[in-house]
Amino acid sequence: MPWFVYIARCADDTLYCGITNDLVARLAAHNAGKGARYTRTRTPIAILATRRCMTKGRALRVEYQVKQLTRAQKEQLVVAWATRPVAISRSSSAARRCRAAPRS
Repeated sequence: MPWFVYIARCADDTLYCGITNDLVARLAAHNAGKGARYTRTRTPIAILATRRCMTKGRALRVEYQVKQLTRAQKEQLVVAWATRPVAISRSSSAARRCRAAPRS
C-alpha cells in the first residue's frame, strides 16, 4: 500500500506537511478538527501537493526533509511536485524513491 507525503495550506496561510496512506480520510480528519494538533485551529485546510512513496519509512524520511525547508523552499516544492516528479535534493535517496502522486 503506498504512502503519501502531502503539503497543505491552512486557513491562516501557513503550510503543513504530513504523511498518510489515505489522503481523502486524512483531509476529512484535518478539516473536522481531528487531525494533527497544528491544524485543529487552522481549518479548513487544502492539500496543495502530494508525493507517493512505496513505504512508510520512505514517506517519513521525505516528510522530515520537507519540514527542514524554509517556507519559500516549500512553496517552490509545491510547484515542482505539481509539474513533474522532482526529488527534494539530488543527494536524497529517500526522495528519489518517491513518485509524484497520480492526478485525479
